[in-house]
Amino acid sequence: MTELSAIGQTQLAPTAHRIRSDEEAIAVARHWAAKFATTAVQRDRERILPWDVLDGYVASGLWGITVPREYGGAGVSSVTLTEVIAIISAADGSLAQIPQNHYYALEVLRVGGTPEQQRFFYDRALQGVRFGNALAEIGHKDYKRRTHLAPDGNGFRVSGQKFYCTGALYAEWIPTLVVDADEVSYLAFIPRHSEGISIIDDWDGFGQRVTGSGSVHFDRVRVERDWIVPFKASFDRPTTIGPFAQILHAAIDLGQARGAYAATLDYVREYSRPWIDAGVDKASHDPLLVERAGQLSVRLRAAEASLQRAGRILDTTQALATPDERDVAEASVAVAGARVLTTEIALQAGSQLFELAGSSATLAEHNLDRFWRNARTHTLHDPVRWKFHAVGNYVLNDTLPPRHGAL
Repeated sequence: MTELSAIGQTQLAPTAHRIRSDEEAIAVARHWAAKFATTAVQRDRERILPWDVLDGYVASGLWGITVPREYGGAGVSSVTLTEVIAIISAADGSLAQIPQNHYYALEVLRVGGTPEQQRFFYDRALQGVRFGNALAEIGHKDYKRRTHLAPDGNGFRVSGQKFYCTGALYAEWIPTLVVDADEVSYLAFIPRHSEGISIIDDWDGFGQRVTGSGSVHFDRVRVERDWIVPFKASFDRPTTIGPFAQILHAAIDLGQARGAYAATLDYVREYSRPWIDAGVDKASHDPLLVERAGQLSVRLRAAEASLQRAGRILDTTQALATPDERDVAEASVAVAGARVLTTEIALQAGSQLFELAGSSATLAEHNLDRFWRNARTHTLHDPVRWKFHAVGNYVLNDTLPPRHGAL
């Protein structure tokens, strides 16, 4: 992999800390989440792209925790990974989403990459190199990919346009979903400074404002053969790529729910007034408000438990050398259930924050609406109604869910 190595060496970030265990990953996440929380309001309000904190975030070693142990990483469990993401998301939902597709690309690499590709890209991840994404396309009612991979000598050329490219703006490599002339899909790892790439910061969604989820255009971008990893082939057989992709989303939503719930409790304790008919001096003693806070707590704990259960099932499935259709289906259904509960609690916590905290909580100076905006935006990634359908069809008709990354 001479050419790949030569290019990669020119783009290495400063060496990141090497996290060695699940416990250390959790501790590091908590440390950095506390830092991120102090500037999250300003970042979101003014849409300040997080260049100032990203380098430290990556140098912490958290972006390399899924690298398998045989390649020098911590190889943390899915349970740990989701907790790390949720911890960061509670502090800043946008920051938590930026490495989502970084982890996803490493999982595609684990499932379908060659040992040489795994060794090269895992080493980059451990050193602090960021992978973005260029997967989705817009402007068409179908889900066909139109970004093409065309032969060019001993390599290829990529042409097409992508949107929702979370993390690409900040990345050194952009894993890109491409199709060849036979409509077979691959994930092409492309250096972001390659000639012919244009990365456009045109994401203007009302939530997740600083994820950099804009456009990437490819104009006959050169791609070496060693940078191409099978994608379709990894879904033609039973693999954990699909439920792994989905559990990352669930973790982001759970963290946003935690952040909104914590903000609710803080505001009610410090600033809110009790309703006149409650007959109490403090809002935190208002019996109807207390009841609503209890409801939110129960639903939040249920979502946490569901996500942990899904992570344990996914870990068991990932540990299998050759998981079968039933193994992957059980993991997918468990993750789909967690996605339902984390979606619902993220939206509910973000909305009820204002119901419980009162009118003063809507003032722009607090920017508390960021929790609902972020949750509403992120949970639109794929429809929860289809997750109910997949779970119901499985338990009622023993119909295995489809194998793709958007269940």
